[in-house]
Amino acid sequence: MDQTHYRSCNLCEAMCGLQIEVKNGTIQNFKGDILDQFSRGHICPKGPELKSLYEDPDRIKFPIKRTNSGWEKVSWVEALSDIAKQIVDLQTKYGNDVVAIYNGNPNVHNYGSMLYGQRFTSRIKTKNNFSATSVDQLPHQLLSYLMFGHQLLVPIPDIDRTTYFLILGGNPFASNGSLMTVPDVKKRLKAIQDRGGKYVVIDPRKTETAEHANEHIFIKPGTDVFFLLSLLNVIFEKKRNKPNSLVNEEDLNSIQRLTNEFHPTVVSKITGIPMDTIERIAMEFVNAPSAVCYGRVGVSTQEFGALCQWLINVINIVTGNLDKEGGAMFTLPAVDLVGEGSTMRSSPGSFNTYQSRVRKLPEFNDELPVSALAEEILTDGEGQIRVLATSAGNPVLSTPNGSKLEKALSQLDLMISFDFYLNETTKHAHYIFPPTSTLEHDHYDLIFNVFAVRNTSRYNQPLFQPEEGMLHDWEIFSDLTKRIELVRSGKELPSELIRTKLTPASIIDHALKSGPYGSKNNTEIQMSLELLKNSPHGIDLGPLKKSFPERLYTKDKKIQLFPTLLQNDIPRLKTKFNEHLNSGHSNFPYLLIGRRHLRNNNSWMHNLPKLMTGKPRCTMMVHPDDASLLGISNHEEVIVESKVGKLRIPVEITDELMKGVVSIPHGFGHNRSGTNQKVATQFSGVSINDLTDDQSIDEFSGNAAFSGIQVKILKISD
Repeated sequence: MDQTHYRSCNLCEAMCGLQIEVKNGTIQNFKGDILDQFSRGHICPKGPELKSLYEDPDRIKFPIKRTNSGWEKVSWVEALSDIAKQIVDLQTKYGNDVVAIYNGNPNVHNYGSMLYGQRFTSRIKTKNNFSATSVDQLPHQLLSYLMFGHQLLVPIPDIDRTTYFLILGGNPFASNGSLMTVPDVKKRLKAIQDRGGKYVVIDPRKTETAEHANEHIFIKPGTDVFFLLSLLNVIFEKKRNKPNSLVNEEDLNSIQRLTNEFHPTVVSKITGIPMDTIERIAMEFVNAPSAVCYGRVGVSTQEFGALCQWLINVINIVTGNLDKEGGAMFTLPAVDLVGEGSTMRSSPGSFNTYQSRVRKLPEFNDELPVSALAEEILTDGEGQIRVLATSAGNPVLSTPNGSKLEKALSQLDLMISFDFYLNETTKHAHYIFPPTSTLEHDHYDLIFNVFAVRNTSRYNQPLFQPEEGMLHDWEIFSDLTKRIELVRSGKELPSELIRTKLTPASIIDHALKSGPYGSKNNTEIQMSLELLKNSPHGIDLGPLKKSFPERLYTKDKKIQLFPTLLQNDIPRLKTKFNEHLNSGHSNFPYLLIGRRHLRNNNSWMHNLPKLMTGKPRCTMMVHPDDASLLGISNHEEVIVESKVGKLRIPVEITDELMKGVVSIPHGFGHNRSGTNQKVATQFSGVSINDLTDDQSIDEFSGNAAFSGIQVKILKISD
């Protein structure tokens, strides 16, 4: 029996529409859905590999328990009951904070996991919550909270209407957009050029995106904050800032006084960008009919990541490009997580209401920086973490100083992992609870519609029924949460699974109906889950629209242009500025940056065969002049050493990099024993996070600062 299914891919942020041909229960073909008005038929190599993920022989399907004789399959009821009892016993003995929870990036690609994982976390009642947020986009959300009043009021580049796009530390050709959900990004960027506009990339590496840009400009890693300040210096000095009734005049004056200290003549010495280039970029930006400045992970993951995101917002605001067509705008998704009347309204956020036990790092949105996780396990005393639950994450490979974290995991009293792979992190678990795969459950994009460059909505129905006895992640979380509550109340645990009638789909249906396009608001569209089920190619809700001041979440409906808390970080900035001006020789003379590839934006994709084809990716890129100075040749293995570790890696000599900068990709390091990912092991590579330092953070936000890590390179003796 032949069937054609339509859904969107959820392996990255782009939400590309897929057309999937199925015959006799087997996938025969994947195509881009040409009737999806958002992705317009675009598909990248990851989409078809949903088939490989579904069919992966290494995928765990039923719960397993680690024993002295190896991993053994156990029943759901036995495993969930045992964990519920152990968690309650340990929390009773040591307090609620004995438990820590880590959520990996794939959770935000899975609405069932998000909705019921959050319920599980709230019932655990621990302050020790961690996630991939603090090794990625935390500065974006923090500044949205501080400036606009809500962590999800993230400015989105209006890429389809802009005429000047300034990109810092982002590589959308590889990421398909990031905090900018943008399928078919190559054509969208080309369209800027075709309509007479321009896009410029500022990056220590000439990335795939930079290769096709109108202009690429090298910048020394970690100095973006000074470059942004110098752009503002030019804008204010030339009196090209525009009035804005939503900002406080004194804040504006304070920022101008600050930028007076960062003239391009001085900043050029630090960043490596010539003074006249800084001035030209600033003037091109203000003279463009519409312009938007956008900074991504390379900017966020440095020691002034929060200040960088603040300055990016300030540039868009003072040039009149915030909440303007072609500038930085805000979404109005069908399931509104921001609006005050929304039934699905998320927390606006919080900051520094409590700190981590050991290093006193600030919480954000009830999460602590993951850079603190290892030390919170390894440091004895009241509040020490003894239990860890990980969900769809591999922090041993994806968070700073992975070797230290690996040591910490081996010392836990109890660890559970909600994951369908036995990987470098989950191998330390006592139990692994595997959920179904993407094609076996439904999906609605809660988060990436919030970051989309166009308002859109689509519901994905499952292609296949899971094998009998398998559970969706939301069913696992729901059952375990209920068992913990029963144990706490002294009630007997049932001998069968605890089911819930409230499904993720029913929650979303209510949110759609009560949302901005829903029937309860008497809108023309009459949005509902039923409507989406009958709209297999999704529904286009139109371009982004001007929404301020109504959508501002601040009490006075004004933009907090220079947040008071942020002002406390300015002395640290000035101290670092002087250090840069007076820096001398270092024992670690090279600066290490990461990189990503279109085919693998998460470590778990390394087990999908077709995504690992092509030339070896886990190499260290080195500039030809640096290679000559070191006396090393292409493909030669060298030792790279940082303050926390060292590793061996083959060299790839290329002029893509700025001199003095080296680059190693993220997510590799599958050479550790005890895992079961056969394809990943064949392409094991090394982990960049065996070099990154968990002590290196943005002190203001707590976000990891592992872009621009100081390293030295040693030639291996013959």
